[in-house]
Amino acid sequence: MMEKNGIWVFCENGPQGVREVSYELLGAAARLAKDAGTRVVAVTLGAGAPAEEMCARGADEVLLVEDAALDAPEEMRYTEEICALAREFSPDIFLLGGTMFGRSLAPRVAARLSTGLTADCTQLEIDKETGLLLQTRPAFGGNLFATILCPEARPQMATVRPKVFPLPAADRARPVLVERRKAVSKPSVVELLSLRGGEAGVNLADYDVLVCVGQGIGGTENIARAEKLAEKLGGTLAASRPMVDAGILPYARQVGQTGKSVAPKLYLALGVSGAIQHLAGVNAEVLAAVNTDPEAPIFEHADYGIVQDCGAFLEEALAALQ
Repeated sequence: MMEKNGIWVFCENGPQGVREVSYELLGAAARLAKDAGTRVVAVTLGAGAPAEEMCARGADEVLLVEDAALDAPEEMRYTEEICALAREFSPDIFLLGGTMFGRSLAPRVAARLSTGLTADCTQLEIDKETGLLLQTRPAFGGNLFATILCPEARPQMATVRPKVFPLPAADRARPVLVERRKAVSKPSVVELLSLRGGEAGVNLADYDVLVCVGQGIGGTENIARAEKLAEKLGGTLAASRPMVDAGILPYARQVGQTGKSVAPKLYLALGVSGAIQHLAGVNAEVLAAVNTDPEAPIFEHADYGIVQDCGAFLEEALAALQ
């Protein structure tokens, strides 16, 4: 029988396999577990979950609701299953990836369990004096960071953006312990007809380099140049909301408060003004900006800023990379 309490990590297991952010969270949870003196439990639903990989990446145990009907993630059934497990085992901490599905699932679970939830955390630590989880996230458009505690309700819940934590190396020597449970939820009233990815299956969170184009990019020719630059840097093209609203680029590439939250190693903003709503979705190791307006708000947040026409910058950058 699996022990009670511990640190739980929801491993989002879909048609393409377990999301990489789930493994990143297992590594982070293993670090937290050392400070808290507890165990890490990977929680997953569906048939054919890779329990060996989850344990190799940091889980001490895998709690699996093994049912092929749960292979396709669906919020209502997943909420019911996870809440039933949580009430039985009383986890102290529950971490979920800040994916589209994770962001939809987490608040449902938190509401059912009458606990708090901190979204889009960029740092997690255990307070040595109280043992509480210190959940740090950007606030006010990234202008400051807030550290949030949940001192009374349990579990302490947080979602974490992809690539915030490093992917842990796989230790194949770790033992594989699996607790299997039958599904307790009834078939959903929602019928899943098909799954469709974003444009060409693009997932901005998978890239370490993003080249984002805004209204100041200067025309379709420069957008093509920006895409070529992104490819040469091993990344992909992203867009600000005005570019998407204008129908120039698809929503799958939109970054910001109403788009995707990203955490690349390099975020190159070309012709992006730097509105708070846009920067709320950016948590880059290095933020570089190119804009003709020296007073553009983006320069207040950029690590590197160039006041230059985007077309001229792209021409020089591509020439340098030939």
